Amino acid sequence: MNRHSHPRASVAGGFVAGMLAAVPDAKALLQADNVSPALLKDPALRLPLADYAALYNNVVRRLDDEGFGLFSRPLHLGTFEFLCRAMVGQGTLADALARAAGFLRLVLPDLVLTVTAGTIEISETGRITPPPARVFAFEWLLRLVHGLSCWLVGRSLALDSVQFPYARPAHAGDYALIYTEHATFGGDRLVARLAPALLALPVVRDANDVPGFLEGAPGKIAMLYRRDHEMVRQIREVLLTQIADPPSLDEVAHRLQLSLRSVQRRLKQEGSSYRAIKDAVRRDLALARLEQSTRPVAQIALELGYSEPSAFFRAVVGWTGEAPSTYRKRARA
Repeated sequence: MNRHSHPRASVAGGFVAGMLAAVPDAKALLQADNVSPALLKDPALRLPLADYAALYNNVVRRLDDEGFGLFSRPLHLGTFEFLCRAMVGQGTLADALARAAGFLRLVLPDLVLTVTAGTIEISETGRITPPPARVFAFEWLLRLVHGLSCWLVGRSLALDSVQFPYARPAHAGDYALIYTEHATFGGDRLVARLAPALLALPVVRDANDVPGFLEGAPGKIAMLYRRDHEMVRQIREVLLTQIADPPSLDEVAHRLQLSLRSVQRRLKQEGSSYRAIKDAVRRDLALARLEQSTRPVAQIALELGYSEPSAFFRAVVGWTGEAPSTYRKRARA
């Protein structure tokens, strides 16, 4: 099996690199799971979603640490299950999240979860290093809490915006499909905003539902794509395989075994367009390659389907306000 082909769902290599940032001999661990260690360095590579969830669970079992060695003390196997059981049976989502915050204070002193009307905040009590580990740690807890919240109330919960407390990572192109289109970077804590009324939703799960939910967890909920952007995600997956010579939307529809009208209708429902998706894929790959590779700018332009380096130059200036070489130098600094 080609683990770096682009199936209907995959995750950027940056998520894998963050997950393994504090794991000893991460390369050997990846090879044992038949995953190429190149994922740790090349931001253009991706891993099928199912394989990512399996890798997640395998690493947890091998380390006996559901926190991947990121924190000052391990989160031994069973921590996630006890978090689930602490939250079920509460009256409202607000009650359940309060329970989660209290439980996490006991087992995870490095990060503090605070829930108020309309916000979920995650702050750190000390600096988590190296930087990929810090990025993963914040997002890992947000995904767990958000995924659990959706399950508890039996519906998707939209995040209106998320402010991440670090610079924009190379894999941020996936964020609109996982968290929200409205992601910002900087600040001293993670702040996720949602409609305050959602916290008043009743919890519909009880202890009898936990065993079924735990099958394949926590890996299965570690990377949930937003259902309201499913078509955008599928089209991105197609374009990531051939952005240098992108297919027409009709060809994409054929590959997805859908009619052109169905694809157009669903894109309209999701508030996007084929051109916007192509532009976003090119932007994400371009910035990642400028930041993390030594390829000449002209080569990157050719790889991304720009017929002239000057067109790529103008595109990068439009995205960043800087020339490609200037952006690369500043990003590395």
